[in-house]
Amino acid sequence: MAYRLGVDVGGTFTDLFLVNDEDGTQHRVKTPSTPSDPSQGVLVGVTKICETAGISPAELGNIMHGTTVATNAVLEGKGARVGLITTQGFKQILHLARSQTPGPLAGWIIMIKPDPPALLSDTVEAVERMGPRGETVVPVDEKQVEGIIRQLVESGVESLTVGLINSYISNKHEKQIGEIVERLYPGFPVTLSSDVVPEFREYERTLTACMNSFVRPKVQTYVDNLDAELKKGGATCDVNILRSDAGLMTTREAARNPIYGVLSGPSGGVAGALALSVRAGYPNILTFDMGGTSTDVALCQNGEPTIGRDTSIGQFRLKVPSINVHTVGAGGGSIAHVPQLTRALRVGPQSAGAEPGPAAYGKGGTEPTVTDANVVVGHLPPRLLGGEMELDVAGATAAVQTIGDAIGLDTEAAAEGILAIVNENMAGALRLVSVQRGYDPRDFALVAFGGAGPLHANAVAELMGSFPVIVPPAPGLLCATGDLVAEFRNEFAQTIVTPMDEVNISDVAAVLDDLGARTREWMTSEGIAEGDQRVTFLADMRYVLQGYEIPVPVEIDAVKGGSITAMGDLFDQMHEQLYGFMMDDARKEIVNLRCIGNGAVPKIKLPEGEVKANDGSDAVVEEHQIVFKGEKVATKIYDRGKLTPGATFDGPAIVTEFDSTTVVLPGYTAEMDRYFNILINPKA
Repeated sequence: MAYRLGVDVGGTFTDLFLVNDEDGTQHRVKTPSTPSDPSQGVLVGVTKICETAGISPAELGNIMHGTTVATNAVLEGKGARVGLITTQGFKQILHLARSQTPGPLAGWIIMIKPDPPALLSDTVEAVERMGPRGETVVPVDEKQVEGIIRQLVESGVESLTVGLINSYISNKHEKQIGEIVERLYPGFPVTLSSDVVPEFREYERTLTACMNSFVRPKVQTYVDNLDAELKKGGATCDVNILRSDAGLMTTREAARNPIYGVLSGPSGGVAGALALSVRAGYPNILTFDMGGTSTDVALCQNGEPTIGRDTSIGQFRLKVPSINVHTVGAGGGSIAHVPQLTRALRVGPQSAGAEPGPAAYGKGGTEPTVTDANVVVGHLPPRLLGGEMELDVAGATAAVQTIGDAIGLDTEAAAEGILAIVNENMAGALRLVSVQRGYDPRDFALVAFGGAGPLHANAVAELMGSFPVIVPPAPGLLCATGDLVAEFRNEFAQTIVTPMDEVNISDVAAVLDDLGARTREWMTSEGIAEGDQRVTFLADMRYVLQGYEIPVPVEIDAVKGGSITAMGDLFDQMHEQLYGFMMDDARKEIVNLRCIGNGAVPKIKLPEGEVKANDGSDAVVEEHQIVFKGEKVATKIYDRGKLTPGATFDGPAIVTEFDSTTVVLPGYTAEMDRYFNILINPKA
């Protein structure tokens, strides 16, 4: 039998989702993560899920893996010592950086500028110069370059970056220096900026390449250890890593360019949510992934995620394609507090984490959290994980009471206040990815997942007007599901920076043809069958003198037919949607041309049942008095495992399952569709 395994490594748990491609049989497992060596948690999980399924690791056909190794290395500053080789006269490129500073007005006064991934003492200048049209102005002085390479390696740098000016036009000099490194020190890790970001803006290109070198040895070690240990355990299958743009890459590519996976974790959830929602008939969605520390949200339209061309990690802005995910410090472990100065209730961004965790966990935590508030009002039953985890209701009540005492409310009112504030915080994040970008959230369904997402989704959807709320099966493990449905993906780009009224259309067509050929060559080299290959084109466009671009879809047949008018018209429309205006008389220019290659993978078989109308009464396990808007209401508790397609019931209701709990508010109706999703809609 052919089995595929999705693995998502989180801060607290490692989630695994195993699917039998022949009959659709599924198995799910959660194991504790091992931050000191994430591969150990993965290996324990692989062993456990194989035992659960009654198979050997040798029967695994493929492993798709979302990982936070690169992310954590950047955030914690625990990467390699990086040496940078740049063009003569540009030694301070990473330190000059951009003039923008974070924070409110005068935030620069208190800003502590982070050290770049390559220190000034580890940055050297090569005698060379490439012209702006790709012509050699000063040839590479090989003897001088050999000397600076030896100087860096002998000083102890662990990886090298070559970031030369104008290498986005011609990478001839970068390749030449890379070959010298390989000749002097075979196998030494070296990153060429033109390989990682073949685009203009030398600071962003060099920073991203250096960050790739910064995380590369750590990711290489992780990937090598994981491969070796899996083979020891009998697994012979390929392992693929999830990229930040929800595509897959091989472990070979992940070891060479790990920066492409710096947001691997959040992208898996978006991929899984999108696949399940499209299957259910909802191609336009807002994703709502609420965990213990933070909530990740994103917008997907017409069955496609919204992909950005840069992303922020800490205080660094990196030029890597990634899903436009916005993160807010609101989760189940977010701590409620009342500042002395304002005496106003606040929630987060501080978190109780997994240790000691919320007071309800009984592990020594005493500060009031969102989880404790849910326990107090009864939204969280006193037993979790199928009865494996007993919650400390008294401890949660005592913690929340400290908030009530501080603001003059009883315990239940204080708990509802905590929930109302955290819901507004998360709705604010959703507004950033929808309203602020020109989208009406009422045109989108809300897909809730993560351990705490279904608890709050109905309340957040009420604020946003986004219905239905879709709660997929096993919402706490949806990121692992996303790993299994993701396709192979890569993109190739070329900068041209030419006004549309000056562009030679045949030159644009030639560039697109070249990018398309390189994309198909890459897919073929990855073993993707021609019938599974899909190629699309984009043009990054802007008005002349603007500093930021908008990616616009390109119809390749129209360009080859001699017309680019549609590109300009579409750019105007997208600009108006994003910013509320367009500039009819302004000149437009094409900055970058891109080709995106997607390689399809076999679709996993997910369960589907026959819809038979019923009231879900067979799934009712108990009834509790639960607080909604200041009143205690008799509320039925449903076991999700006993609900069948067609089951319909009114709120208030609580639906429990192994990895999450869903709250249906009064005035709303829940229905289980044929794909075992719970759909929540207003009764009206």
